[in-house]
Amino acid sequence: MKLYDLNAGSNPRRVRIYLAEKGLEVPMQAVDMMSHENEAPDYLKINPLGKMPALVLDDGTILTESMAICRYFEELNPDPPMFGRDALEKAQVEMWNRRAELEVAIPTAQCFQNTHEFWKDRLEQVPAWGEACKAKVFDRLRMFDAHMEGREFLATGDYTVADISLQCGILLGKAVGIRVPDELENLSAWWRRVTSRPTARA
Repeated sequence: MKLYDLNAGSNPRRVRIYLAEKGLEVPMQAVDMMSHENEAPDYLKINPLGKMPALVLDDGTILTESMAICRYFEELNPDPPMFGRDALEKAQVEMWNRRAELEVAIPTAQCFQNTHEFWKDRLEQVPAWGEACKAKVFDRLRMFDAHMEGREFLATGDYTVADISLQCGILLGKAVGIRVPDELENLSAWWRRVTSRPTARA
C-alpha cells in the first residue's frame, strides 16, 4: 500500500489529518508538482487527472479523491468514528462536509488558482473570477459562524471529516488573504480548537 501525497496540498492534507486522528500509519510518497512530476506518464497511470492524493492498495487497486480514501480507511478502522456514529450523525457529517467543500474549499481553491503566482504558467487565470470566489468565501464564513454558536465542532459533538474539510479549506486561503475574520467569534473559537489539535500539523 502506498499513498501518493502533496505536502502543501489541501486535499492531501485532509487525508493526512484523518489518518493522524485514527492513529494510522500508511507509507507515503511525495509527488513534486514544482517539477511537474504529477504530469509524468508514470504518475498519470495512477491518476489520469494528475492530482493528489492517490492510494494504491497492495493488490494494485487505485483510489483517488480524499474523501473516498478516508471512507475506505473508515470501514476498516471504525474507531474513533470520523463520519458519524449513527444514521442522523452520518447524514449531518455528510451535509456539513459537502457545505465545507462547496462553499469554502472549492471557491478558495478557485481563488488560489486564478490569482496566485504559482499557477501563472500552469493554467489560464481569470483574476476577476478568483476575486469573486474570494468574496463568496467571506460571505459563507458568516454562515458557518452563525451555525457554530454554542457548538464545539461543525457537524456533531465530535471532531469529524466535516471539520477537517473546513479546516483545510480555510488553511489554503492563507495563500490568498482568506482567513477567519476576528469578528466571527464563534468560528474563530472553532478555528483555535481545531488548529490546536496535534493532528493539525499532519
